[in-house]
Amino acid sequence: MTTILRADRWADVDAGEVRSPAVVVIDGDRISAVNPVAPPPDSATEIDLGDVTLLPGLMDMELNLLIGGPGGPEGLPSPMHGVQDDPAFRTLRGAVNARTTLAAGFTMVRNLGLMVKTGGYLLDVALQRSIDQGWHTGPRIVPAGHAVTPYGGHLDPTVFQRLAPGIMPLSVAEGIANGVPDVRACVRYQIRHGAKVIKVSASGGVMSHSTAPGAQQYSDEEFAAIADEAHRAGIRVAAHAIGDSAIRACIRAGIDCIEHGFLASDETIQMMVDHGTFLVSTTYLTDAMAIDRIAPELRKKADEVFPRAKSMLPRAIAAGVRIACGTDAPAVPHGQNAKELCALVERGMTPMQAIRAATVISAELVEADHELGRLAPGYLADVIAVHGDPSRDISATLDVRFVMKGGRVYRNDRGEEHGTL
Repeated sequence: MTTILRADRWADVDAGEVRSPAVVVIDGDRISAVNPVAPPPDSATEIDLGDVTLLPGLMDMELNLLIGGPGGPEGLPSPMHGVQDDPAFRTLRGAVNARTTLAAGFTMVRNLGLMVKTGGYLLDVALQRSIDQGWHTGPRIVPAGHAVTPYGGHLDPTVFQRLAPGIMPLSVAEGIANGVPDVRACVRYQIRHGAKVIKVSASGGVMSHSTAPGAQQYSDEEFAAIADEAHRAGIRVAAHAIGDSAIRACIRAGIDCIEHGFLASDETIQMMVDHGTFLVSTTYLTDAMAIDRIAPELRKKADEVFPRAKSMLPRAIAAGVRIACGTDAPAVPHGQNAKELCALVERGMTPMQAIRAATVISAELVEADHELGRLAPGYLADVIAVHGDPSRDISATLDVRFVMKGGRVYRNDRGEEHGTL
């Protein structure tokens, strides 16, 4: 089946330009031509989208579809979600959030790390499989399974819920790992059951009641073991790392991506450049997170860390760090993911650089840049349309009018609805 998309403009992310007009020819699930000279076949289905700009499907490299969303305060899960939501309920919640995320124009995400008791089940893997098989509507998912964290670490769920000893016993199957043998076993468990990326809690965090945000939580030897186990299996590693020493330890260990990186020094930023380490800065949450709803001691940490995070990112942009788009949703409500692009521009990117962060750079991070992140022949037909020209006003990415994933239309505000959004 051949489909032709027509629009006034399209974004050439490699050239960094928006071009006119746009004629994108799609055969099956892939793009076969962009603005071809030859006329389209008579049997093709044409969709004229009018005064919009076509973009590659956007990507969010840091979120958790299984928390937040419907049924609670906007943008924040219940403080007791880890012990109140059973695995079935949590997975169904993830299906709703997945649909919301795709409708917002994000056709690929990394789901970075469960931090709840699930009996060892990797719920994001199940969600990814159900979407891939067409049972549910949602983006492509790169699942991490359970985040790897030590006792009392930032992603230890007993710390988040402030539970007494013995209330919620956890094991390596659910991400709790101490010492080199345990972290190796934990990584192997996640990969064995379908994880496609490994998430490690490398430093303290703003939203946990344990260590200070900058405190390094694993030894250099443990970091090296985590990276070694993942890389031998062909899997990349993402590290929640706020503190400068933890970020440097992760880079030395060969960890591929730093999440947040809020307290990185200039020397550490240069290390990221020298090693080709990716940064997912989640910068919009420092403006928009509902910190008035969190405990006073956590609010105090946010007041100390967030201004430093805002000053770090412009330096990382200027230094040339490979920055990919990520929101840490539901810290940013699901469906508002494009606000991260607006924040990246506020911190110093051009609009096209921000679009690249959510397309080609993110595609490189998940090693899919040969088939995602561009409107080009041979690439998967993940195509969205936004009102206006996002190269002039990045807020246009908040006004999504059309969503196609793999050649299938899931949203078309100008015509008949497709799919199940």
